[in-house]
Amino acid sequence: MYRIAVAVIAMVSLLSTGTANAVRHRPCVSAYDTAVLADGPAAYWRLAQPGSASEASVVGGLTGTYAGTRTATTLPNGDTATAFDGSSGYFQVADHDVLSPATTGEFTLEAWMRPDTLQFAHQEGSGYVHWMGKGVAGQHEYVSRMYSLTNTENRPNRISGYLFNNTGGLGAGSYFQDSITAGTWIHYVLVINAQATSATYPNGYTKVYRDGVLRDQDNLSISGTVIVPSNGTAPFRVGTRDFGSYFQGAVGKVAVYDKELTAAQIAAHHNAM
Repeated sequence: MYRIAVAVIAMVSLLSTGTANAVRHRPCVSAYDTAVLADGPAAYWRLAQPGSASEASVVGGLTGTYAGTRTATTLPNGDTATAFDGSSGYFQVADHDVLSPATTGEFTLEAWMRPDTLQFAHQEGSGYVHWMGKGVAGQHEYVSRMYSLTNTENRPNRISGYLFNNTGGLGAGSYFQDSITAGTWIHYVLVINAQATSATYPNGYTKVYRDGVLRDQDNLSISGTVIVPSNGTAPFRVGTRDFGSYFQGAVGKVAVYDKELTAAQIAAHHNAM
């Protein structure tokens, strides 16, 4: 808690003493930011500087770089986020242990996402885009996925999260499949926990939350194959995962945690927006 408080105080100090140009490029700490920082993320990018070449995490010391076409947009509370063009825009952070579920066996990935189309132009597989995740061939880890309205698996606009073995293939995951309106913000949380085994979840589980509510929970196995977190070397990306598809829409407030957030914490974050 002490280091989080110091990080917030340091940021506010920097904002108040920097040049006018620095103030323009360093957004103020909002109530939402305060709620996230209080729960101890390992890294937190607000994606609030799409016009810059890079953005440092608020905590964690990891700096990501922007590429391709993207523009500034606003979240429900008025904070800045990044809109990606769906064909070239993305944000990338180099591989680090805090970005891997294998480091502690517990992992939470949180973001606000806004699809700006329901039928993606640059999709892959059966008709979906990977809008956030970490993994390339032979180094698969996890992904956040959204299906187009029309796809060959009859999964209209399903939003999901998967953990993979490093060799790829089928992944274990959770999802929600709702009627989605283009331009609507969604609070998305993916939990991966390989430590919390039980009779119901003998290998651990994934969970997915929408807008502060748990929507699905699943065992870490698929078709008899156990899915085990592995620490790969791929970068973490937002707007794409491995350039096989691109997300047309906006993303903001990306946080990763080396633990499982509680349902109460996740609901509080959603409410803070």
